[in-house]
Amino acid sequence: MAKISKRDLAAWGTTLVGIVLLVLFLFPQSAKKGDRNASLTDVLTDSISRITSTCPGEVGVAVIINNRDTVAVNNKNIYPMMSVFKVHQALAICHRFDQEGLSLDTLLTIRREELDPKTWNPMLKEHPEPSITLPVKALLRYTLIQSDNNASNLMFEQLANVAETDSFIATLIPRSSFQIAYKESEMAADHAKAYANYTSPLGAAMLMNRLFTDSLVSREKQRFIMQSLSECTTGKDRIAAPLVGKEGLFLAHKTGSGYIDNGVLAAHNDVAYITLPNGVRYTLAIFVKDFKGNESQAAQVAAHISTLVYTLLTQG
Repeated sequence: MAKISKRDLAAWGTTLVGIVLLVLFLFPQSAKKGDRNASLTDVLTDSISRITSTCPGEVGVAVIINNRDTVAVNNKNIYPMMSVFKVHQALAICHRFDQEGLSLDTLLTIRREELDPKTWNPMLKEHPEPSITLPVKALLRYTLIQSDNNASNLMFEQLANVAETDSFIATLIPRSSFQIAYKESEMAADHAKAYANYTSPLGAAMLMNRLFTDSLVSREKQRFIMQSLSECTTGKDRIAAPLVGKEGLFLAHKTGSGYIDNGVLAAHNDVAYITLPNGVRYTLAIFVKDFKGNESQAAQVAAHISTLVYTLLTQG
């Protein structure tokens, strides 16, 4: 795979900004003229396609507006989910607990020696004790808010396994749009396995959209997941970048970050549900795959796309 130079990346970044500015300049004019061919979904599709076509990697995007209008660009089921699948996992665990009449306050005891200190592990850092006892809701919060890998592995092993999670999610979104085959520890041991936990952008957007607009598990548990995602602390430079600090705006999201092998970033993802002050509600899924650059540069792609979508929907 050819390497991309710093000069090429700089030129790409400048082009990306130029595309966004051009679109934001042109759209209001076409809208004022009442051009029927320049519908919002058409403009979004064309504008997002312009951005993704300039990137040194494959980028898939899906937008669902007001639970009705849909935009999909490069919507193939080939994008490694990485930690985005922790939303899928949380729903499967809540479904199983609903079936068994269990509360998320159920306690689990974890031996420190069972956990991997080399993976992303906020829980391990915050709990130095040799034996850790936490309610399931605390483990879920670690996965949804801080994307803790040890907590995710533990819950796959003890609460709802990978196959069970995969099967339940297939009742919520099209089977062809995703697959969950491995947990975090298995992907860490063999990076190629990350590509077997795949999704299409629209599949991920559909699940997030249903989470916030439909009844998937019991009301209390579903509200818990939604609230946790609204407190997500990872990936603030992606979809959240142009949204942070905006008054009257609600944002809930989940990120997923891949491995860097031979200078190629396997994945850099974000899926969000957003409510604007003007009443527009939309779900935005951005998946970056096999990106020839660093995480900061991949995040810029998501941030530019998010800025574009936010600005156009705010104007609407």
